[in-house]
Amino acid sequence: MTAPDARAPQLQTYRVGGSVRDELLGLPAGDRDWVVVGATPDQMLAQGFQAVGKDFPVFLHPQSHEEYALARTERKTAPGYKGFAVHFSPDVTLEDDLLRRDLTINAIARAADGSLVDPFHGQADIQARIFRHVSPAFREDPVRILRLARFAARFPDFTIAPETLALMREMTAAGEVHALVAERVWQELSRGLMSQRPSRMLQVLDQAHALRILLPQLPEPDTQPDWLTALDASAAAHDPLPVRFAILLAGMTIPAESRIELGPQENIPQPASPTVSGNVDKTKAAKSVTEQAKALRASNECTDAAARLASEIHGPIPQAARQWFLSSERQDAEALLALFNRHDAWRRPERLRLLMTVAQRLALPNHPAQLAEPDQAISLMPESDSTQPVRPGQGDSPSSPATVNGASGTISQDSISNITHRIEQALSVAAAVDTGAIARQHQANPTAIRSAIDDARREAISGYLVSRS
Repeated sequence: MTAPDARAPQLQTYRVGGSVRDELLGLPAGDRDWVVVGATPDQMLAQGFQAVGKDFPVFLHPQSHEEYALARTERKTAPGYKGFAVHFSPDVTLEDDLLRRDLTINAIARAADGSLVDPFHGQADIQARIFRHVSPAFREDPVRILRLARFAARFPDFTIAPETLALMREMTAAGEVHALVAERVWQELSRGLMSQRPSRMLQVLDQAHALRILLPQLPEPDTQPDWLTALDASAAAHDPLPVRFAILLAGMTIPAESRIELGPQENIPQPASPTVSGNVDKTKAAKSVTEQAKALRASNECTDAAARLASEIHGPIPQAARQWFLSSERQDAEALLALFNRHDAWRRPERLRLLMTVAQRLALPNHPAQLAEPDQAISLMPESDSTQPVRPGQGDSPSSPATVNGASGTISQDSISNITHRIEQALSVAAAVDTGAIARQHQANPTAIRSAIDDARREAISGYLVSRS
């Protein structure tokens, strides 16, 4: 392999980090990062590189625009992930630079001739599927706890070296996790949620004793296997981040009495009562979820999705979501109209689509999730065309009762699909109401327009439901 540095043949350049790791794992290499040994900033600028780093010298290659960083060392000077003094000079060696990295699997370099430089045996750890810290300096940056947890979600077949887990726990006990800023937590958390198996991230954070600090209202992951399964099913279906985040914070609304207790010695889950608690206040649940999302600096879309879910469904998983689908309100015109109004489904139908996607994942966590198209991760509800209203029963599937086993609390995928289809079609017929004509009819009394539109939409929904009976 030839490094793209023909303009500076005297510079010693090495490709490092994730692209080397992924290449050795047989995965497509992403962005390539380079380390330059034996050079000064002035030499880099003289070769046409563009300086972009503020805290340490990073340069963009004049042709490839890839990042080249001068070899450097770091020294801890204060708590948190910004408390470092950086040293760079031509006498900093490649091994010095690799020593400051977090994990052995990320401390491998590839030279211009294609050979590997692996002073900390990262290749062996890749073969053994082990996350192992390079040096005790790992403890100097609390972000590394988040990064390792995120790597666990991306590479779920890797395990953590015992000494590394012990070090992570020491960091948590020393208060390093408290020094993390919300924006950096959200950056790593969101990337972990979009990885192959997000549940592993939660488990690792819990094992490091960091989850209770970062997300204190979530249950211990291993006490909620259905919650974790729903989260991983969402990942398998390639759901967008708001869906996965809503499932994550759904754990906040699981009442304590329905959480599985872990045996004190055997560490064996002991199932608790699966009943849905009727004492959870919807407004309070949505407020708590919203406050947690904002504390994380989550995006507005993610915050909205999590809050809307909490306002509709809260309680043990999967029971609460199944109860929502099986509620008589899903077959009542007044209740369906209220549902559509609550979420402004007339102007923002994607909100209801997202809500029902999350509800399906929670209701059927063990059911293989249907893969979504990359650009249609939530594609449940047909868009209505006001010029071609959907007539009652038009395009509707035959009505069939929900298949429910009362003893076990199970519900079939066909049942969920039928109920979802019913909601979709109810919205379609209601959205087809000519609201403009109604507004014109009530020009003399504008205050009556809202109720008149609701009456017409309610009548359309009722007619559709009757057609199914």
